[in-house]
Amino acid sequence: MRLSLRLPRDEAERDARLLLAHAAGLSAAGLSACLNDLAAQNHITDFEAVVEARLAGQSVAHIIGKSAFMGLDFVVGAGDLAPRPDTETLVEAALAHGFTRLLDLGTGTGVIAISLLAARPEAQGVATDLDEGALARARQNAKTHGVAGRLQFFTGPWFAALPEPAIFDLILSNPPYIDQATYACLPEELRLHERAAALTDGHDGLSAYRVIAAEAGAYLARDGAVMVEIGYDQGETVPQIFAQAGFRSVRVIHDLAGKPRVVVAQAMRS
Repeated sequence: MRLSLRLPRDEAERDARLLLAHAAGLSAAGLSACLNDLAAQNHITDFEAVVEARLAGQSVAHIIGKSAFMGLDFVVGAGDLAPRPDTETLVEAALAHGFTRLLDLGTGTGVIAISLLAARPEAQGVATDLDEGALARARQNAKTHGVAGRLQFFTGPWFAALPEPAIFDLILSNPPYIDQATYACLPEELRLHERAAALTDGHDGLSAYRVIAAEAGAYLARDGAVMVEIGYDQGETVPQIFAQAGFRSVRVIHDLAGKPRVVVAQAMRS
């Protein structure tokens, strides 16, 4: 298997199983029961095609058109930011905080807002994004997971996308936080198959945090909080941005690898 020459063994084996299941039209769980029959069912050609796509740098999520996140499957289209396990740290922090009304800025395919609403049937939400294609898939994902009636979508940049003033218990975002220099050195898999605007601000990686910190106070409930995902090297700079904007109890949550991953900022004092 040529995947094993390009990827770590465990990653190559995982990708191979997912791609084989996709080529055979099976779920990952159903693959094991059918392995002996696949060679006789003309799936080898399809499997070779998707392996070639993987070797060319396309992610498994983009090849099979979906990705798992928080135990749910989400549709992922060309150019979309495929959900990362690291972002589950943000969702888990939000669930621990509690909320009845959330705002997800730069929602992409909607994985953050949809996962949260699926876990909290009493809650409602609003999600914004600049990309109409990503929002179309977010709407599809919301319908699939039974939250479409509780989640509104608007097109536009950050808070400017909202048609009218509103108050939220929780404002969340996984913004483009990679700086321009780092983006230029990213693996081809990311640069060629995920929109640049979903990964980098084309500057220092902090532009979105400055906007959110400057404007979130007007949309946040008295006991509300802002939660944003950050890069592993932004554990000092992003908290400073929110502290300087007047937020209180600003803290950093680390991911399972021990790296800074989420900044939580409580509402400003009234």
